[in-house]
Formats: sequence, C-alpha cells, structure tokens
Amino acid sequence: MSPVLEGVALSAGVAAGVGALGAVVVLTVGRRRPTSAAVLAPLVVVGSVAAAVYASARAMFLSKGDSATVLWLLLAAVPVALGVGLALAVRTQRISAERTAALAARDRDREIEKRRRELVAWVSHDLRTPLAAVRALAEALEDGVAEPAVAVKGIQAENLRMSEMVDDLLALSRLQSAGLELRRDPVAVGDLVSDALAAAAPLADAARVTLSGEVESPVVARVDAREVARALTNLVANGVRHTPVGGAVRVRVSASGRGADGGPASTAVVQVTDGCGGIPAGDLARVFDAGWRGTAARTPGVGGAGIGLSIVRSVADVHSGSVIVENVTLPDGGTGCRFTLTLPT
Repeated sequence: MSPVLEGVALSAGVAAGVGALGAVVVLTVGRRRPTSAAVLAPLVVVGSVAAAVYASARAMFLSKGDSATVLWLLLAAVPVALGVGLALAVRTQRISAERTAALAARDRDREIEKRRRELVAWVSHDLRTPLAAVRALAEALEDGVAEPAVAVKGIQAENLRMSEMVDDLLALSRLQSAGLELRRDPVAVGDLVSDALAAAAPLADAARVTLSGEVESPVVARVDAREVARALTNLVANGVRHTPVGGAVRVRVSASGRGADGGPASTAVVQVTDGCGGIPAGDLARVFDAGWRGTAARTPGVGGAGIGLSIVRSVADVHSGSVIVENVTLPDGGTGCRFTLTLPT
C-alpha cells in the first residue's frame, strides 16, 4: 500500500474511533441534558478531525517540533468549536422553548375551541326552555286562559333566567379573551368571602341550608376583586343549590407558602365544602366544563346555563391560580364536595 493510502486509512480509522466514542458521550449526555450535548457535539467533530490529522502527522515521521506545531494549530480550533457549540446550544434551547410554547398555545386554543363548541350546544339547548315557556305564557294570555298577573310574572321570571344566562356567557367570553386586562388591587380575601356569603344568604334561607364562614389565616392578595367575587359567589351558590334541606355549606379561608422568615403568604386558599352527596369519580374531571351536566344531584336548577363553575376555573386561570374539586366525608358521616380555589398573593 502506498504511503498516501496508508495515511488516508490511518486518518479515517482514528477519526472514526474518536468520533464513535464522542458520539456515545454526546448521546448519553443528551438524554438528560440536551443543551450540554449541543455544546459537546462540535467539540467531538473537531476532536475527531484533530486526532486524525495528528496521527497522520506522526506517521509521516515529522520532527517533534513540527508535530508540536501541528498539535497547537489543531488545539487553536477548540475555542472556536466551543464558541460554536455554545451558540448552537443557546439557539437550540430557544427554538425548543418556542416550539414548546407554540405547541402549548395550539393545544390551549384547541381546548378553548372545544369548550366553546360544547358551550354553544348546551346554551342552545337550555335557551329553548325559557323561550318555550315565554311563548306558552304569551299564547295563554292572548287566548284569555291565563290570569294576566300570573302570565306577566311568569314571563318576567323566564326573562330574568335568560338574562342571567347571557350575563354568564358574556363573563365567560371576557375571561377567555386574549385581550383581558385585570384590575389587580390588594384585597382581603376574607372580605370577598364575606360578601359572597351575604349574596348567597337569601338563596340559602329559601333552600333551608346553613351557611358559615371561617378565616383561619387573614390573607391579602393582589387580584381583580370583581372577578374573584364572581367566582366565590358562584362556588357558594353552587354549593347551596346542591345541598339538601338541612345541610350546610362551609367556607374556609387560609394561607399557604409562608416564608421561613415569617414573610407574607404566597398563596390564598379558599375552600367551599357542601353536602351534595359526592360526585362520581369519572365525572370529577368534567365538573368545570362549560354547560356540562352530571348526575341529577349535580344538575343546576333554574337560573343558570351550567357555566358557573367554568367561570370559576377561568377566573383562577387568569390569576395564575387553580381550582380543584374532591369528594370528602362530612362530620355527620355524609358525603360532600370540597372546592379549593388557590390564588397567588
């Protein structure tokens, strides 16, 4: 074999060996730290080429001085390769973050669109009932088979029901819009809960349900008071509607995430516990879906389109908080539901 072919074979063999070893290292690191792998990749390429060139140079029986010169020339490429690797790592990380954000946004848009389609279907169904009632009352009034006062009262009641449904729809649409601007002010969460209890008191008295509230830890949060008040009112009213006569709805305010230095709490927690009898485990995940109907025990009564809890979830989302529901055992041995709304302070 000619010296040229021997040099080529030697260079290829050394480059392949070093490259294979480097590839194993890069792949191993890449499984846990992709950014570090992006930095190492150019170094592996430079290292395999440098090793091949240096091995060939030594095989040519160059003097030690010439071999050292070649080695230093090759080593000069390492900082360049490191810089390229860092630049690629930063760019790769940025592209990965942008892709993740884009996928999350796409999934979120799909979920919102799905909820909107379901909402339109449910509202279209629910609006038929009051509209049919108004039409029947108007026809009965026209035919003279209904007392005017009774018919007018019924028409007003159905009109109020439709107005409340429209108000809920507008609130949900506003909360889910991209241009929503919140008016965040420091608000005592306990005061908002007190207002919600006062607003639900007439409903609770009519249903003969006991309302109670407890502020375990006073906590102030920077929130949009109007939106959070709406969410709390919906939670309390939902609990009252689904609690049987003689039952109770309890609201508890607490704080969590308090720093070791005694600083302010990082999260306000509001728990609303009712006596609804519980929700089937398979339905818990859908409780906050707009317009969704569960068992008869959880079906909203007159005056709503089944989107009150969806509004609660939207309020939590726009405040970077959360809301969950779970079945709990009540002190009297019965079963109820506990809704937990958390809001960052």
